[in-house]
Amino acid sequence: MDISRDKSPTAQETFLQMAQAAGLRGRLLVTLGLLILVRLGVYLPVPGINRQAFAENIQNSPVIGFLDLFSGGGLSALGIFALGIIPFINASIIMQLMTAALPSLENLQKNEGEAGRRKISQITRYVALGWALIQSFGLALYVNNLPEVPLDAGPIFIVETVLAVTAGSMFVMWVSELITERGIGNGASLLIFVNIVAVLPQSLGNTIQLFEVGDRAIVGRAIILLLVWIATIVGIVFVQEGTRRIPIVSARRQVGRKLYREKSSYLPLRLNQGGVMPIIFASAVLFLPATIAGFAGNRVLSEIARAVSPGGNPWVHVPFYFLLILFFSYFYASLIMNPVDMSQNLKKMGASIPGIRPGKTTSEYLEKVLNRLTFLGAMFLGVVAIIPTAAENALRLPNLGFGATSLLILVGVAIDTAKQIQTYVISQRYEGMVKQ
Repeated sequence: MDISRDKSPTAQETFLQMAQAAGLRGRLLVTLGLLILVRLGVYLPVPGINRQAFAENIQNSPVIGFLDLFSGGGLSALGIFALGIIPFINASIIMQLMTAALPSLENLQKNEGEAGRRKISQITRYVALGWALIQSFGLALYVNNLPEVPLDAGPIFIVETVLAVTAGSMFVMWVSELITERGIGNGASLLIFVNIVAVLPQSLGNTIQLFEVGDRAIVGRAIILLLVWIATIVGIVFVQEGTRRIPIVSARRQVGRKLYREKSSYLPLRLNQGGVMPIIFASAVLFLPATIAGFAGNRVLSEIARAVSPGGNPWVHVPFYFLLILFFSYFYASLIMNPVDMSQNLKKMGASIPGIRPGKTTSEYLEKVLNRLTFLGAMFLGVVAIIPTAAENALRLPNLGFGATSLLILVGVAIDTAKQIQTYVISQRYEGMVKQ
């Protein structure tokens, strides 16, 4: 098979490397094995409950239904992985906000290198543990008050449920970190991806039932919704792959007796810097009001939580969700790309942007470009997260159990994971060239 070092790996080369390269094959097997292990753990029930009675009690709850999507059915089954990766995601949000607000944490992240990042990761784990205890305690109280669900309601049941669900959440967090370190892709994102895929058969079953009814009007509206989904997928791929290429020129330099001429290249800036993470973070924050209201027991807070949650008041939920996506898109982009650091790195390499003076002028120019790109990417994410659901409501179709947020996460995680696999294939390609 001919392999060109200047081209991206083809599908044939990618699958061949996945089958033959020991390093890539090992990472894929580790990832698949850990994902299967987590899926099996979803069906391990919390001791001392009537699962059928619990499923009947939460059947019409939109909030629990949306949370159940992220846990892959673990919440409706009330398994030990009922919370899934949600506490770890909430802890990551809190730590990223605290890192931007506290100089000591910012210094750990930027100036302490790998040791500082390990400290922040350790603090994030402790925050995730605390958050898992809080959420599992709230879940235990909620289940304890449901009729006929706990077989022996009381303090002992609450303690057992808190310990079981918290331990399950910590295990899922460990698995996600293990996938990120020794597998392929981002562990937390892949776990959410697999959980969403696990509920797809039920969503497809609901869709098939619409066609079996035989009502031509419903079938026609379902076909229109399907076309909206396809257009949404195309748009997601287009924007996820979209980049702004800023031309840069390397100055002429002499090393010994050899003279290096000016070289022209480009600096790629993605349209959507944060990828799928702003959507995941915004979805997680949607349920913070419900958690706070559950502990406070305040009627006003409960009404606010119900309004902003999925399935609540669309005139409140949609703008709130849209603003969260905008905020986390800008916030995540500021964490990934620093215009000042980019300007300094270009200056150190002897490179510059044509027509832009090095130093402060370059950083201001890059900041302006990044702000525009982030705004366009954030607006796209917000619109895509809203349009399919709005189309579903406009067409007067019943809830199929599969939302625009799920579609965004599925496509985004698939693209990011495929890119990482391609990166490994390219590294294997160059290792083979060196050996030859």
